[in-house]
Amino acid sequence: MRGVWLWVGAVIVTLAAAAWQRVSGPTWPVRGKVWLADGRKLAYRLPRSAEVGKRAAIAIPALPGWGAVLRYKRTPSREGWQELAMAQEGDKLVGYLREQPPAGKVAYQLRLFPKAGGAELAIPPQPVVLRFKGQVSPVLLLPHILAMFLGMLFANRAGLGVLFAESSIKRFVLPTLGLLAFGGLVLGPFVQKAAFGVYWSGFPLGRDLTDTKTVVAVLAWVWAFLQSRGGKRWPVLVASLVTLAVFAVPHSLLGSEINWEALETAK
Repeated sequence: MRGVWLWVGAVIVTLAAAAWQRVSGPTWPVRGKVWLADGRKLAYRLPRSAEVGKRAAIAIPALPGWGAVLRYKRTPSREGWQELAMAQEGDKLVGYLREQPPAGKVAYQLRLFPKAGGAELAIPPQPVVLRFKGQVSPVLLLPHILAMFLGMLFANRAGLGVLFAESSIKRFVLPTLGLLAFGGLVLGPFVQKAAFGVYWSGFPLGRDLTDTKTVVAVLAWVWAFLQSRGGKRWPVLVASLVTLAVFAVPHSLLGSEINWEALETAK
C-alpha cells in the first residue's frame, strides 16, 4: 500500500513541476490589466510565441474613444522602433507582427491613447519579447513530451522511495535514465531542429538552458546508476533532487535566438 501512495506523491510532484515550468517560461503569455482615466478596466493577454508561416496577431479589447499603436523591433538588434496603427476587427484592436525565421525574436509594446487627447498608456510597462518557432510534427513532439514527463515521474518516484526507506530502489534508476536520455538527447535535438533550425543550442555551443539542463539531469542519473550497482542509495536521492531542480528552471529560458545585432555587425 505504501508503494501506491509513493506513486501518488510522485505524480503530484511531477504535475506541479511541469505546471510551474510551463507558466514560468518565457513563452507563456503576458497577462495584466490597466485602469483608464474614466475608471474602465482593460485586461490584456499578449503572446510571447508564434509559429513560422504566418503573422503574429497582437490583440486587445476595443474600447470606445481609444486607439492603439503597436511598437515593435527585432531583438537583439540596434534597429529603431517601428510603429503600426492597430485596426478594429470585431470587438478587438489588432496589429500584426511580420513573420520571422525560426528563433527570430521581436520586442513589442502597445501605446494606448484617447482619441480626444490626453495621457497615453504603455501596455505592458516593459516590452514583450515574442519568438517565432517552426511547426513540430506531433509524431515527434508527443513521444518527446511523454518520455520527458515519464522520466521526471520515475525520478521523483525513486527519490521518494529513498526518503521513505523503500527496500528496492534500483528498479527505478535505469528506466529514469533511459527515458530522460531518449526524450532529451535522442528526440530533443530533432524537436529543436524543427522548431528553431538547430539541433543543439545548449552547452558548449550556446546558452540554451533547456538543452543544458537535460544533459545535467542525464549525467546525474548515469552517476546514480553506477553508484546504485554497488548498493548505494543516497546517490539516487541526489539525482532525483538534481532532476527536480533542473526541471524547475523555466522551459525555453535563454532559448535559441537569432542575434540580429551580430548579423548587422558582420555585414
